[in-house]
Amino acid sequence: MCGIFAVCHESGCTDKFPLDLAQKHSSRQAHRGPDFHGSYVHPETGDILCHERLAIVDLTCVQPLAGTTNKFQVIHNGEIYNHAALRKQELAAYQMRTTCDSEVIVFLYELLKSGELCSLLDGVFAFALVADTDFLAARDPLGVKQMYYGRDAVGRWFFSNEMKCIEDLCGPYTLAPFPPGHFFQKDKGFTRYYQPLWFDHRLCTSAPDLTLVRETLVRATTKRLMSDAPIGLLLSGGLDSSLISAIAAREMKKLGLAVHSFAVGVDANSPDIVAARKVADFIGTQHHEVYFSLEDGLAVVDKLVWHLETYDVTSIRASTPMYLLSEYIRKMGIKVVLSGEGSDEIFGGYLYFHNAPSDEEFQKETIDRVLHLHTSDCLRADKSCMAHSIEVRVPFLDKAFLDVAMSIAPEHKRPKEYGSRLVEKYLVRKAFDVEEDPLLPAEILWRQKEQFSDGVGYSWIDGLMQHCAAQVTDEDLAAAASLFPHNTPHSKEALFMRRLFAAHFPSENAARAVRKWIPKWQANQDPSGRASLVHVSSIAKEMEEIRAEA
Repeated sequence: MCGIFAVCHESGCTDKFPLDLAQKHSSRQAHRGPDFHGSYVHPETGDILCHERLAIVDLTCVQPLAGTTNKFQVIHNGEIYNHAALRKQELAAYQMRTTCDSEVIVFLYELLKSGELCSLLDGVFAFALVADTDFLAARDPLGVKQMYYGRDAVGRWFFSNEMKCIEDLCGPYTLAPFPPGHFFQKDKGFTRYYQPLWFDHRLCTSAPDLTLVRETLVRATTKRLMSDAPIGLLLSGGLDSSLISAIAAREMKKLGLAVHSFAVGVDANSPDIVAARKVADFIGTQHHEVYFSLEDGLAVVDKLVWHLETYDVTSIRASTPMYLLSEYIRKMGIKVVLSGEGSDEIFGGYLYFHNAPSDEEFQKETIDRVLHLHTSDCLRADKSCMAHSIEVRVPFLDKAFLDVAMSIAPEHKRPKEYGSRLVEKYLVRKAFDVEEDPLLPAEILWRQKEQFSDGVGYSWIDGLMQHCAAQVTDEDLAAAASLFPHNTPHSKEALFMRRLFAAHFPSENAARAVRKWIPKWQANQDPSGRASLVHVSSIAKEMEEIRAEA
């Protein structure tokens, strides 16, 4: 996992961007790749590739990587999990120089001469390549890897993993997230290459096959253990991270690898800390608990907004503990972690999904959430961890798993009764409820959803809200619409975050690059799971059961 920065000059553009200035802009995301800094400028077009490398596969390899001649070059951020199969099959006639997964991209271009090469890649990626006079940039199907693009006034296009590299170059003109599932070619613009059937909610009619759900997720997790660098497990104790950790731990032990899991919370009694401890004991990991105080969190919020490049309250709340945890993990020498992002969007796991007015609306919302993961959970996971040079891998967003899970009819995904309550994500829980060989304890497998920012300890969110309220007056909030007409902050916390963002990213286009995470079918906009009546009623039932036992 790395950082890429590229410049493409439209045909006829004579104002060539200087290489030394490109290297300077690329260095703004040096935290994404501290192991090596490489660059290339095409001798005829002036197109530029700059790369900040985090070495994970083939630790001695550097980028840009050349094809059959030096006029074919690629830079890549991500992982191509099927690179070995591509070398043996489609690219068998080519002599490649490294074992790096990125190398197959440039040779696939030489083979196909088209951005449709993206459809052959099984993995996540943001890449740019130059080939003779052509230029190609692309982003993975769902935007797991972050990528932005922009155009300036003279016909130069800029591409980078992080907006901070290009905002002052093209913010007043054109600046936006690179659309997932698309590729860009010089003088041709953007082309969508990824459009599966499940994009249309009317075609999601399959009956659930629990065995297929289980086996496909196991394969998705196992392939993401591809690494020449140490791997760890992000374990919140919720269903999703616990499933991924349990699957990965089994396979890692077979491979003779050390299995480290990590949890974060405000103290030893935080909901996620307690649950993660149970999971770690059950699956047998070397478990690490990291605690942080309100003061620790508040101290990094401004820097975190700079890293995240968002003012979305949900992302900032959840990213703070993840940022602090990743700092601890990196000090241990671990470069790769597996995580559980995506499951709540695929299976309707957020508590507000209990209130979906119909099966059709439920399914439409899951599709919309999955297609906008690049603005929320994928953004949070990537940027809060890459701030400390750690790559996050997300098995739930595997293409093959998505094809299975997203095509299931919505009536099978909606909350179903389990014990005394309706439980979200019933289908995936049931798929792994195997008595003869359990992956997880039953109380974890059937645990109610906690938003990650809540699970680390309720005092974090409460304290953050109080801090923000103390910095913003009622008059400030009343005037928010005139100061920020786009995505006007609705609370003092939101206005506080918007101010921080605007100080780092002042252009209007930067503000428009952000999408706020707002729950539907809920009386208020607060993203905390505790704002849902489902959470409140569930807690009340648990208290009744405790009193009855007493």
